[in-house]
Amino acid sequence: MKQISFEDIYTLGKVVAENNVYKQFHYPEMLVRYDSNFIEFKELPSLPEFKPVEKYLREYHQKNGQKHVKFYFPANKKPTTELNAYLEDRGYEIGFIELYAIQPKHFPKLVNNPDIEIKEVTEENVETCLHLQYQHDLEYGSEFANQKKDLIKRQFEDPNILQILAYYKGNPAGYVDIIISNETAEIDNLSVEEKYRNKGIGSKLQNYVMETFPQKTVILIADGEDTPREMYKKQNYQYCGFKYGVQKVYQD
Repeated sequence: MKQISFEDIYTLGKVVAENNVYKQFHYPEMLVRYDSNFIEFKELPSLPEFKPVEKYLREYHQKNGQKHVKFYFPANKKPTTELNAYLEDRGYEIGFIELYAIQPKHFPKLVNNPDIEIKEVTEENVETCLHLQYQHDLEYGSEFANQKKDLIKRQFEDPNILQILAYYKGNPAGYVDIIISNETAEIDNLSVEEKYRNKGIGSKLQNYVMETFPQKTVILIADGEDTPREMYKKQNYQYCGFKYGVQKVYQD
């Protein structure tokens, strides 16, 4: 398996500024998507180094009508005690993500379940995909859900992104995006309707990725404090590292 790093993960956004300290991503098509509008530090900053970058991003986002700031720190490095205390005092959400990878041949074999059907998103069922995701995305507000709907339409036209739907007994039950590169297939945006969970739908969606791209390394990002990461370990994914991220949403 090729050496996997966070550099292999797809980032939706354009690099609008870069120097020796950081790289800034911006996505004007969806300003409310925090994971597309952020700054990624190249080296772990000290508190005096962080503050001017924080001020810069806050002002940049304010000019664009954005109410958040988000920062990622270098892979496999934790914020210093001083920086962490400052972030907590300023009301930042602090968390970390984990990177996992697997060779498709190592994914556990599944027992066939005729109740579950997997289909690629086409012109015939794209509206089903849009509706299903819209209902999920309303959790983050109607503005986000509507902008996400436009994003899904754009990604539907992208030859490097494959959108997949899962049906349970004929009912739309889940979805996943597969981001395709030369050596990897990235599992992204995996979700299963709450009433259809614990029926093997998530595993079936993953298995579709394994069968479709048997020669690629399959990769994904998991929330470092969420339960699915334990499932990935049981499914033979290999842990490849962590990355800390912090974000803050302002009220004005």
